[in-house]
Amino acid sequence: MIRRFGEVPRADQTYRPRPGAYALLPRDGQLLLTCQYDPAPDIQLPGGGIDPGESPIPALHREVYEETGWKIAAPRRIGAFRRFVYMPEYDLWAEKLCHIYLARPVLRLSDPVEANHRAIWMPIQDAAAILGNSGDRHFAALLADL
Repeated sequence: MIRRFGEVPRADQTYRPRPGAYALLPRDGQLLLTCQYDPAPDIQLPGGGIDPGESPIPALHREVYEETGWKIAAPRRIGAFRRFVYMPEYDLWAEKLCHIYLARPVLRLSDPVEANHRAIWMPIQDAAAILGNSGDRHFAALLADL
């Protein structure tokens, strides 16, 4: 069974499965994160949806680059969690299955290419307290305890 974080699913709502790949990207005691400004500011682990026909690792590389502008190396899956959310940017009620990877940020290639995103570095302990969802905070806290 995969642990659930966040809201309890509503009995009157149908949720579409939405698998995604997300990265913990530590470097020198800091964590590379993304701040998504639309629909409201939200600090997140870089990552996102796995497209139909796409595998998790290529999705992870693509999403991290789109949201941070960074190239990553050596991703290793460390866990997963589920959350039930409304995604206003897609007008979608989703059961998000979030696969969490630990990887190395190796090279900044550009600014984020995805609109309304900004790459930020933050001390790991601070990230564990401020990330926008409890699943992300849980995995950042595990990293902070290492």
